[in-house]
Amino acid sequence: MFRVITLNANGIRAAARKGFFEWMRAQHADVVCIQETKAQEHQLTDDVFSPAGYHCFYEDAEKKGYSGTAIYTRHEPRRVVRGYGDEEFDKEGRYLEVQLGGINVVSLYLPSGSSSEERQAAKYRCMTSFTEHMRKLKRRRAEYVICGDWNIVHKEGDIRNWKQNQKNSGCLPEERAWLDQVFGKLGWVDAFRTLEQEPEQYTWWSNRGAAWDKNVGWRIDYHVVTPGLRDKVQRTEIYKSQRFSDHAPLIMDYDWAHDG
Repeated sequence: MFRVITLNANGIRAAARKGFFEWMRAQHADVVCIQETKAQEHQLTDDVFSPAGYHCFYEDAEKKGYSGTAIYTRHEPRRVVRGYGDEEFDKEGRYLEVQLGGINVVSLYLPSGSSSEERQAAKYRCMTSFTEHMRKLKRRRAEYVICGDWNIVHKEGDIRNWKQNQKNSGCLPEERAWLDQVFGKLGWVDAFRTLEQEPEQYTWWSNRGAAWDKNVGWRIDYHVVTPGLRDKVQRTEIYKSQRFSDHAPLIMDYDWAHDG
């Protein structure tokens, strides 16, 4: 079994205060991907941010207190890749990859476009350049798990209020059509949907109103995998017993033996 967890922490120091690392220690994951660390690595001096038994990697945004990704892996990477070759978004620390041999894992934080038209335009630019990167990854021999906050729901079953959000970033027709392309023409797989799921399974809830209490959520955090892993998904879980962030950890177990 190969366990991979992803979480948008909405501030890794805040998630730590809420008990994330104690919970993580009990999960015995092979790889843990974090997005939106909102910190520079030199600020993370407490030992909690270097969990025992893991190789730890942080990819910070140049702008302090913004964006950023991290990966903790039990297996020493053969290579660590920082950024995917788009200067605009690599400066925001949105892509971190560990190459572990036959399987490589990415922590990805796609931009949100909800704050302004300018940020939505930036999101579209990122989607365009990342499409080319996904084409490159598919040509490699290794399997890939691209974990993270993609900031887009795919279908009606991925959001509680489908009709009301058609004009909101994250549920725009153009964004969902892009995911159609990712899971269609580009040949990637939404790992969560390879197994039968209960309805209303979400990974993010607005802090407004009582979205969490009423489960008015969005499924915007994914494991997007190469086709060779489609039949390897053994178990999925969105962990909601504790709240570390406005997102929930997404846990997946794969029938995979690490060969490192």
